[in-house]
Amino acid sequence: MVYDYRSELTFFNMQSNIINMQYTRLEEELEGAQELFEAGDDVEMREMARSEIKDIQEKMEELERQIKILLLPKDPNDDRNCMLEIRAGTGGSEANIFAGDLLDVYRKYMASEGWQVSMMDSSPGDDGGYKNVVLEVRGDSVYSKLKWEAGVHRVQRVPATETQGRVHTSTATVAIMPECDEVDIKIDPKDIEMSTMRSGGAGGQNVNKVETAVDLLHKPTGIRIKCTQERSQLKNKELAMKILMTRLYDIENEREAEERARRGDQIGTGGRSEKIRTYNWKDSRVSDHRLGQNFPLQNFLGGEVGPIIDGLIAKDQEAKLRQLSEDSMN
Repeated sequence: MVYDYRSELTFFNMQSNIINMQYTRLEEELEGAQELFEAGDDVEMREMARSEIKDIQEKMEELERQIKILLLPKDPNDDRNCMLEIRAGTGGSEANIFAGDLLDVYRKYMASEGWQVSMMDSSPGDDGGYKNVVLEVRGDSVYSKLKWEAGVHRVQRVPATETQGRVHTSTATVAIMPECDEVDIKIDPKDIEMSTMRSGGAGGQNVNKVETAVDLLHKPTGIRIKCTQERSQLKNKELAMKILMTRLYDIENEREAEERARRGDQIGTGGRSEKIRTYNWKDSRVSDHRLGQNFPLQNFLGGEVGPIIDGLIAKDQEAKLRQLSEDSMN
């Protein structure tokens, strides 16, 4: 997928033209209010004009801020679709169940955004939930929002299997990988080792007698992908290659993100080991550590991820604006 700079430029021009028209109108209103203030003999009229001037100036400052945000460098991956992977961490069966809970939350959030979601790969837990699950998410500006969910999620609660009522701590890691294609990543066929096998689980006679499952190994990186989702071997091969390309592209993005983090260019956007959030069942609270804020647990479980993501986007923009201001002063 080649980054569409023309589309981005069109969007910028549209937004800047709208803001420019609003700013011009405010300038005219400000001039009129200032004339009223200077010419007014009545104290009440002057005070009214003073209040209007202050209100207009605040609106102009907000428009100036919006223009600066438009000028901020944009992540070229923001408009891409992505793959979302949830992997159970420490905590055994409870970690698997928590991974399943996160999957339910994200599905609700994705439905509210109108995104298309398809299961790419999954490994169910023995007692429910998932050891690992991969979704493909397609829609408008998917990566620009979901990338803030990447990192380690920690849950503190009493598991259903706990007889003594003790609180356990479990984790799950979320990875958000922007989708790519052959233009972004070149894979040498000699680096691929692929074998087939019979699928396990439900599915009838075809599952037991035909080798439809695919086991793919990328020798240079050691990345191994097993695909059993589809009923045909060809489709599972295509799926495995798609996941591999996305993982390789994600590795490149991780290197770039680490470099930006070293330069202090951004707040946390989900390094794999970064602990981003804690879910406390006893206090019915979700704590996002990057924002330093708490959110209602029940709202989050209902799929209301948007307020947290919006807060993170706003914080990132403020940090970049602050950096822009410091750079201009040097």
